[in-house]
Amino acid sequence: MRVVSPCPQSKASDVARTYRYAPRMADLESKRAQVARIRRTGVRALADYALDDLRLTFIAHGENTTFWQTGRMQANNPRPVHFRRLGGVLARLHEHASTWTPPSGFVRMQWEWETFFGNTMEYGGISAADCWDLLPTPVRLQFDEIARRMLVVMTDGPDGLIHADLHLENALFDGDALRIIDFDDCGFGSWLYDLAVPLWDNRYRDNYPVLRAALLDGYAAHRELPDLTHLDAFIATRDVAFGLWCAGMSQVNPSFAANLDMTMDYIHRSLTKLL
Repeated sequence: MRVVSPCPQSKASDVARTYRYAPRMADLESKRAQVARIRRTGVRALADYALDDLRLTFIAHGENTTFWQTGRMQANNPRPVHFRRLGGVLARLHEHASTWTPPSGFVRMQWEWETFFGNTMEYGGISAADCWDLLPTPVRLQFDEIARRMLVVMTDGPDGLIHADLHLENALFDGDALRIIDFDDCGFGSWLYDLAVPLWDNRYRDNYPVLRAALLDGYAAHRELPDLTHLDAFIATRDVAFGLWCAGMSQVNPSFAANLDMTMDYIHRSLTKLL
């Protein structure tokens, strides 16, 4: 659950992320290890999200865990400048990851083919295999085609540590600072998947080509872009992850169930354009 509270000292807001269950200690220690390394790089844009830094308080009471950050989300009305800055932060994250050797005991998700298309994940407590069975036939056929293509694309394994969920609701803009939140999905995967996530979330906008160019320009200003040949395939892979999540959640959450047909129709139309 995420709570947004207006901050009286600025035009920004305080954002809290509350977890129903406390994270595993190995996960928390792994996040701290990553942040400690980023601090030593001297990159100010990244130091602001440190788990024990200023503006961020970790509170654990029984099974409740809350993280606070300050900033404003720009998901509803993003401009090219937001994507350019986000691209720059992604480049710095990837540069950090490419030169960092994780310490012993470092535990994070492996965003490999089996994670996206196999039976590794659970969505709403429903196994991924059962979620595939819940898909409408046209969407299932599209997902099968994406899985076939990505089996070839992902043969080389992960590039390094990625955020894996950096859409604009996980980026807080506060003056010159850009703070990144929600590292729950952080793991080892493709640089392209990190770039695909914010593009997937905004691919329906009329100015999508401009936003896409801004994201890539922002990245290229700090780091050489990866080969973009399969970028659209990773955007399609995000559709798979989202569709399976919605299918699983529809079995346990009435609001997801009520919107499932509309969601699947939207995914089908989106993938028809991409494939």
